[in-house]
Amino acid sequence: MADSRRKLTAALGFALVLAAVTMLLPSLAHAQITMRSPSWSQLTPQEQKVLAPLLPEWDKLDAQRKQKWLGLAQRYPKMAPDEQQRVQQQMNSWAKLSPQERAVAREQYKSIKQLPPEKKAEVRDRWQEYQSLPPETKRELAARPAAPPAGRPPATAPPVNTPPTAPQPKPAPAPAIPGTRP
Repeated sequence: MADSRRKLTAALGFALVLAAVTMLLPSLAHAQITMRSPSWSQLTPQEQKVLAPLLPEWDKLDAQRKQKWLGLAQRYPKMAPDEQQRVQQQMNSWAKLSPQERAVAREQYKSIKQLPPEKKAEVRDRWQEYQSLPPETKRELAARPAAPPAGRPPATAPPVNTPPTAPQPKPAPAPAIPGTRP
């Protein structure tokens, strides 16, 4: 009898633990999925210093973007000084972009990321070439309309596979009405 009582107590204890764990699982899963989205004032002084260019936009960023920037701020102290300077310059440039320009930049990044290695190297080489240009040449290039991507016709090109239109005959002159001048 004592043995069955022990088994029953153990089974009830296990059931209670199992019930408690299953009740906690949804909140634990939610806690893992929910990302920390700190306000600017909740950042450490070091994070604020590194992320200073983002201050005007910080509270408008979603949690995922904040986490990416916080990851950068955590890696920042371990970077070489020249890399830190490059990161700050890029962050300043990024902060000056409009939301539309940022969306375009993200899309370009995604498309470059999907390129095969040899195409990535070509893009990197062309970027380095551009970076070495004098500022006045860069301004001239920036003033030009963007060229269409390679392999695509310009936006103003007529659609392909459309038959040329045959010249239409001019309409015959209307018959003259007696008593009027032509």
